[in-house]
This record gives sequence, structure tokens and C-alpha cells, in this order.
Amino acid sequence: KDGIDAEVVDIRTLKPLDEEIIINSVQKTGKAMVVYEACRTGGFGAEIAALIGEKAFDYLDAPIRRVASLDSPVSFNPGQEQYILVNPEKIRAAALEMMGK
Repeated sequence: KDGIDAEVVDIRTLKPLDEEIIINSVQKTGKAMVVYEACRTGGFGAEIAALIGEKAFDYLDAPIRRVASLDSPVSFNPGQEQYILVNPEKIRAAALEMMGK
């Protein structure tokens, strides 16, 4: 709908982490968006972003984007939960910004 063709790498395990598939994706696309539901600060997505920065930096056409939950406890209130957690709208907005749209 927005003219963005994305490659999704679904990381099934953190240990061992399949670094090769991540690096190959960055080589192919020139971009990296790390989406994870944990808090942005200290989340494993930050480690994946660091890995990309260390091992695939030369392939990047844009800064690495991280889309994560806010650094806040998750509320039991559904309205607040939607504000705190990652959702499709946040991912779409980050993708559009990354693509300059």
C-alpha cells in the first residue's frame, strides 16, 4: 500500500544467533529495522543493532532503526498497553520515515 517492499528476518533463537542471515539481509537491502517487544533500553534488539553496526555497517544506506516498547512497565489498561507496546502503526511509521516517505 505504501510502496515499501520489506524482507522480514524472524530470529527464532538468541543463542546461537544466526548472524549470517542478518548480515546477508542488510547486504541485500541496504537497510535494517530491528523490531522487538522488549523495552528499547537494554533489549536484545539493541544487541542486534550493535551486531549490524559492527559487521554490516558498510552495507547500510540509512541509519539502523529500532522499534521497541517504551521504557515503561506495561499497564493492564488496554489503551495504555497499545501506547507502550510495539504495534503495526509504529512499525509502518518507522518504515516510512526510513524510506523518506
